[in-house]
Amino acid sequence: MAAGDTRDSLRRLLELNDDSLQQILSDMTVAELSDGWYELNADEALKIFLALDQDKRGELISELPTADQQELVTALSEEATRDLLEVMDPDDLVDLIQTVSPEVRSEVLGHLSGEARREAEFLLRFDDDDAAGLMTTRYAAIREDLTNAQALAFLRRAPEELETIYYVYVVDKLQRLSGVVSLRQILFAPDNRRIVDIMERNVVSVRDDTDQEETAKVLEDHDLIALPVVDRWNRLLGIVTFDDMIDVIREEQSEDVYRMSAIGGEAEDYLESSVPRLIWRRLPWLVILLLTGTITTNVLAGYETLITRFAFLALFIPVITQTGGNSGTQSSTLMIRGLATGHLHFRLIGRAFLKELGTGLAIGIATGIIIFLRSILLPPGVGTLEAVTVAVSLSTVVLFATLLGCLVPFFIDKFGGDPAVAAGPLMSTLIDVTGLTVYFEVARVLLI
Repeated sequence: MAAGDTRDSLRRLLELNDDSLQQILSDMTVAELSDGWYELNADEALKIFLALDQDKRGELISELPTADQQELVTALSEEATRDLLEVMDPDDLVDLIQTVSPEVRSEVLGHLSGEARREAEFLLRFDDDDAAGLMTTRYAAIREDLTNAQALAFLRRAPEELETIYYVYVVDKLQRLSGVVSLRQILFAPDNRRIVDIMERNVVSVRDDTDQEETAKVLEDHDLIALPVVDRWNRLLGIVTFDDMIDVIREEQSEDVYRMSAIGGEAEDYLESSVPRLIWRRLPWLVILLLTGTITTNVLAGYETLITRFAFLALFIPVITQTGGNSGTQSSTLMIRGLATGHLHFRLIGRAFLKELGTGLAIGIATGIIIFLRSILLPPGVGTLEAVTVAVSLSTVVLFATLLGCLVPFFIDKFGGDPAVAAGPLMSTLIDVTGLTVYFEVARVLLI
């Protein structure tokens, strides 16, 4: 079923009898269901949700927005709620508990069985933005003194709810992580071979308080599908898996895009944001940029005599600010992406500066030649000296903006800030102020 047809299809399915509805829903994927969920009202959503089998309910509710999760949990009977929570993965269950309102949270915890409640309360001890807040406790772990045959027999009795079986972690008597062995190694090794002899001792892991963005980077850098989480004593607490990290990467990228567009706050679905919330996230930065932008008024006032004497300078102010801003934004975007992926560090600032110096010179000369020809050949048409003045000024501004766009993200990152704030409107506003100053100073030198 095409995702684009899902919304209409879900509504049409409500016209079927219960048996037909359950049969068709069993063939639909969770992605198809979640795509069409937003157009359903509360009663329609509840009817379709109750027609799903338990496992699919647990998967679907983890993909829905917070508001829809709360509606479903509060609308379900006590028995249906308990059954739903029992089939949810621990990390997804904790995410649900953390996002719903305090009233719904108490209700959810009250419906959990003893084991599930202990599991949830253990995970709730950790910050949801850290590695431990993303992990699941359903992993495969064996003792290092087992033989291969014993390990294989143990894994055959392992619960089906294990998050992944591809990596089997090896721990000592104190639950400290000492190695990892793949399922493939266990299957092909001789039965009498001990696990300690075939395991990999250099295990890539993260501490429980490692930030989620750094955790995702470690997982990506080492091409892993799961990553063990340990405490300060190297005791194995759980694992984070690549599917959870995809959500983290998407969230972090969304936050970077928001900051580059001068929008504050954490990443969240647009339709879940209220109008007051949208105002609060956008207005403060706009006020800051507005007040910063008014400095250009002071710059223009300072060069009022020069502008009055050489009126053509005013005609090219938009060209100078726009081209300089675009050039600076391009440079800062490249630096921000490099810093985010780990390909750039502050110690490489010199190399980056030299590269942007050469790039800025080339681009500045090219744009200077273009504006020189355009100023002479096309309306309003200016003299040769005036065209040279604009061309040299533009080249200088482009070079200056390129270097500024290169350096600012490095220093923001160095002092613990988010370099994403250096791109977009903030960079454009900064370059408007400094670029105009450069423009008029160059013009002053050439014309007076």
